[in-house]
Amino acid sequence: MWTLQTSQTIHPHQLSLSFRVSSHSTGPTSVTFQPSSTTNHNPLIQSLCKRGHLKQALQLLPHEPNPTQHTYELLILSCADRNSLSDALSVHRNLIDDDFDQDPFLATKLINMYSQLDCIEHARQVFDKILSKTIYVWNAIFHALTLAGDGEEVLRLYRRMNRVGIPSDRFTYTYVLKACVTSESLIWLLRKGKEIHAHILRHGYESHVHIMTTLVDMYARLGCVSNASYVFNAMPMRNVVSWSAMIACFTKNGKPLQALELFSQMMLETRDMLPNSVTMVSVLQACASLAALEQGKLIHAYILRRGLDSILPVISALVTMYARCGDLELGQRVFNQMKKRDVISWNSMISSYGIHGFGIKAIEVFQEMVSTGVSPSPISFVSVLGACSHSGLVEEGKFLFQSMIKDHGITPTVEHIACMVDLLGRANQLDEAAEIIQDMRMEPGPKVWGSLLGSCRIHGNVELAERASKRLFELEPTNAGNYVLLADIYAEAGMWNEVKRVKKLIEDKGLQKVSGCSLIEVNRKIYSLTSVDELNPQIEQIHALLLKLSSEMKAKGYIPQTKVVLYDLDSEEKERIILGHSEKLAVVFGLINNSKGEKIRITKNLRLCEDCHSFTKMVSRFVDREIIVRDINRIHHFKDGVCSCADYW
Repeated sequence: MWTLQTSQTIHPHQLSLSFRVSSHSTGPTSVTFQPSSTTNHNPLIQSLCKRGHLKQALQLLPHEPNPTQHTYELLILSCADRNSLSDALSVHRNLIDDDFDQDPFLATKLINMYSQLDCIEHARQVFDKILSKTIYVWNAIFHALTLAGDGEEVLRLYRRMNRVGIPSDRFTYTYVLKACVTSESLIWLLRKGKEIHAHILRHGYESHVHIMTTLVDMYARLGCVSNASYVFNAMPMRNVVSWSAMIACFTKNGKPLQALELFSQMMLETRDMLPNSVTMVSVLQACASLAALEQGKLIHAYILRRGLDSILPVISALVTMYARCGDLELGQRVFNQMKKRDVISWNSMISSYGIHGFGIKAIEVFQEMVSTGVSPSPISFVSVLGACSHSGLVEEGKFLFQSMIKDHGITPTVEHIACMVDLLGRANQLDEAAEIIQDMRMEPGPKVWGSLLGSCRIHGNVELAERASKRLFELEPTNAGNYVLLADIYAEAGMWNEVKRVKKLIEDKGLQKVSGCSLIEVNRKIYSLTSVDELNPQIEQIHALLLKLSSEMKAKGYIPQTKVVLYDLDSEEKERIILGHSEKLAVVFGLINNSKGEKIRITKNLRLCEDCHSFTKMVSRFVDREIIVRDINRIHHFKDGVCSCADYW
């Protein structure tokens, strides 16, 4: 502990002061002002800064006629460490008075300090006023602007730097590449990113592992998986960050199988390079995407062996993984064993109950989080409102939405509005859902209009569906799913001419409907089944058993719901089409290959159709097997002819 003891009053006219610094084993170290004839106070100011006595150092600064560059460097660093803007401005004023305002070294330190203090406007003023801009000054402003989220300004300044002939270094490339992912103007930024990539190659930086890893990450964040793979595969050297970046690229861009394959390759090829917590989070997310429970358990065992089970993001990812693989009980067990929980951990548990359809339990966990003193984040409310939507808890959802605004001071985002529209729409309160959209102060966006269109499909509201789809076609002109959903609504209403019109729109625009695909894990291997897949060696056996089950279940009351077929065909042909849906093929594949009594776990890339839902319910009772199907919206537990969603999804 340091204390300041003043031996006499300090007056502004007193020009010469000295300090006596003493340390006693039995008491605190004291810093005492004493008159002195010496005028060099730089060493003492520097010593005070290093020991955390910024106020005393600033008190002494006016009495030093010749402060050095190093003195100002330590003062600037101390202001950043103490997070004090007022002291920072004071140091900056003194620095200008002492004619250091054109010192490039100190300008760099000032820019970094203001960036750390979240004062980007002051950082920019320092940059603009310095005449001799070294590469370090440029890098400092690039870093500051990137952290502030102004990637477009970074790239504009980078062009200016190139025009004046300042050569880039490894830090420059890292900052400008990161700037390419800090804006929503993806097409423009991707073009700039590719230009920077070419610049890197021209100047011989392709062997620099840190730059190339940042390049992989840039392409990954912009959704350019093939570009990221090309860079990664061409890297002469890779470190754990490189591998993690590529695994995360596959996971976040809908390629979880490739993520797990690359992780296996990493474990085989780099025995001296252990994956870190970032790697494990991406791998767990890949397992969650595939509902690969057995592989997830193996990863969990590895995490325990490596001692990574104390890292909060890893444990939160474990909770989510188990829940999304259909084993909510294991997810809850991991959550219960956590010694420390942050808001992300709580959010994982809330959303887990939500996707399983346990809305009341999700609300209870949310309330428990608040009662323990953890402040809910905007994502907390997205999770709990989503849980209310899946369970039809309309009044509870409305209360939570109001509480978010009044009690927690969170301004609703597009995601929150989309949840409320979904909540009201599913409950057939479509007029109220439309009013919420009408009252929005921001552009509703695809999420909100998509929620409304999905609700219109459930309740067959053609008029509102046409209104929602019109906006969606403007906002997402290449999203075939919106057109298909509208065609589905028309088909259910028997409006076949309108169905043909929408199909022609799809054809004219050259859009491709996303094909249904179901994944299933058998003996720790992931199998993919599609309605047109004839390459599966068991496909004939699958179709034979499927026909047999369908015939036997019809005799027991199963009625195929052919309304989901968007073609004006006879009922027999429609039945043939729906019998080939990928989730039905996956169910039968699981019956053939899984052990008797073992749960069948399936992941579907689209929403489960009504016929597959009723078919799977009956199969679960007919063959006495528990079947878990996760579609794009939620998880369905089928057992004894009943689904956990209570037919509300």
